[in-house]
Amino acid sequence: MSASGRLVAHERSGDNAPPLTVGEISGALKRVVENEFGHVRVRGEISGFKRAASGHCYLALKDERAVLDAVLWKGQAARLAFAPEDGVEVIATGRLTTYPGRSKYQIVIDSLELAGEGALMALFEKLKAKLRAEGLFDRRRRDRPFLPRTIGVVTSPTGAVIRDILHRLEDRCPAHVLVWPVRVQGEGAAAEIAAAVRGFDALAPGGAIPRPDLVIVARGGGSIEDLWAFNEELVVRAVADCSIPTISAVGHETDTTLCDYAADARAPTPTAAAEMAMPVRAELRAAVRELGLRGQRALTRQLDRSGERLRALARLIPALDRLVAPQRQRLDDAGDRLVRGLSARLALARQDYRRMRDRLAPPLLARLLRRDRDGLAAAWRMLESLDPRRVLARGYAMVTDHAGKVIASASRARAAGAFALQFADGTVAVALDDAAAGASPPAATPSHAAGPKRPRKSAPGAPPPVRQDDLFE
Repeated sequence: MSASGRLVAHERSGDNAPPLTVGEISGALKRVVENEFGHVRVRGEISGFKRAASGHCYLALKDERAVLDAVLWKGQAARLAFAPEDGVEVIATGRLTTYPGRSKYQIVIDSLELAGEGALMALFEKLKAKLRAEGLFDRRRRDRPFLPRTIGVVTSPTGAVIRDILHRLEDRCPAHVLVWPVRVQGEGAAAEIAAAVRGFDALAPGGAIPRPDLVIVARGGGSIEDLWAFNEELVVRAVADCSIPTISAVGHETDTTLCDYAADARAPTPTAAAEMAMPVRAELRAAVRELGLRGQRALTRQLDRSGERLRALARLIPALDRLVAPQRQRLDDAGDRLVRGLSARLALARQDYRRMRDRLAPPLLARLLRRDRDGLAAAWRMLESLDPRRVLARGYAMVTDHAGKVIASASRARAAGAFALQFADGTVAVALDDAAAGASPPAATPSHAAGPKRPRKSAPGAPPPVRQDDLFE
C-alpha cells in the first residue's frame, strides 16, 4: 500500500505531475543532456581502450576523481593522427549523450588529440620501449652502397626538402632519383609513408621501374606533433622491414623520431642525407688520380728494388770465362781423344781390308762361281725331269675328276663315272656306261717271266728315283 493508504494509484484533479514511463524519462533526460552539453571538450587519461570488429572504438576518460565512458565511431577513428593507448592523456571533443539501455551517460567523440607535448612524449617513449623490446631497433644495419645508381626518396613533392636533396645530389654526383610523393603530416600521412617504403621495396630488379639502391625518408623540421607521422608504428615497421638500405632524414638535427631508430642510418637534415648517399664526384676523381699516382710510385719503387736485387745477384755470378773454362778444357781433351781413336780405328780397318782382299783373290772367286753354276744346272735338269707336261709328251695321260683332282686308281674312276683325260695337247671327257662301271678290273699279268728287277742304286748325293705314279699325285 502507498503512504496514503491506497492500493491502486488514481489520478487526482489539479495534479501537475503525471507519471512518466521509463522510456519517456530516459528520452527526456537524453534531450536535456544533449541540449545542455551538445559540444564539450574533456581532458582525461585513456583507460580500457578497445576496438570492436565493426571498427568502432570504446574507451573511458578518467582523472583522479571520476570516470566518463566514451565512444569513437569508425569514421572518426580512421581519421585519428595517432593510435590511442591506455595511459595516454588526451583532449576529447564531442557531445554528451545517454545510453538508455544501461542508464549511462557517455561522450561521443568527434576528435581526439593528445593533451600537449608531454602526452606526445609519453606516448613516444611508450612506443619506443615496446618496439625496442621486440628487437626492432637492435637488428644488424645494412651497409649503404658507395655509389648508388638509383636513389628513392619518400617525401612531399612540393616542399623545399626534395629541392634541397636534388640540388645537393646534382652538386656532388648526379644520380637517377625516384620520388614517391606522400603527405608528411596530417591525416593519412603515416599510411602513405609506410606504403611508399614498402612500394620501393617491392620493385623487382631489372623491371620497367628501376629498383632503388638506397631509400631516403625525408621531411623538414617542425614540432613533435608535425613529425608524429614518422613515429607511427606502421611507418617504423615498414622502414625496419625494408630490404633496401634506408636513411632517415626527418626534421632538424635536434629532432628525433622512431623512424631514425629503425633506419640503417640517420641524417640530421635532408641535405645531409643527400651528402651521405652520394660522394663528391670531384673528390672521387681526385682520389682516383691519387691512387693512380700511388700505384705508379709503388711500381717504380718495386722496379728499383728488383733492379738492385738483380744487380746484387749478378755480382755473385762468376765471370763467363771462369764458368766455361773447365768445359772448354774437357772439350779439347775429348777432341784429342777422338782424333787418336779415329786414327786407330782407321788403321784397324785397313788391316782388315788387306786381309780380306787376299782371301778374295780372282782364282778363288772363279772356282766358287763354277761350283755354284754346276749345282744350279743340275737342279734345273732335275726340275725339268719332274715336270708332268714332259711325261704327257711321251704318250701318257692324266686322269682327273670334274673338280680337277687326279684319279690314281681304277676303282676311283668307276666310282666317279665321268672323268677327263688330259693329254699334252688337250683334254678329252670320258663317261662310263653302266656295264663298264660295274666291270671288275682284269688280273694283272707280269710283263716279263723273270723275277722283279732290282732297283738301281743311286749315286751318293743324287736324288731318289722317281716313279711314274709320283708324277700324278
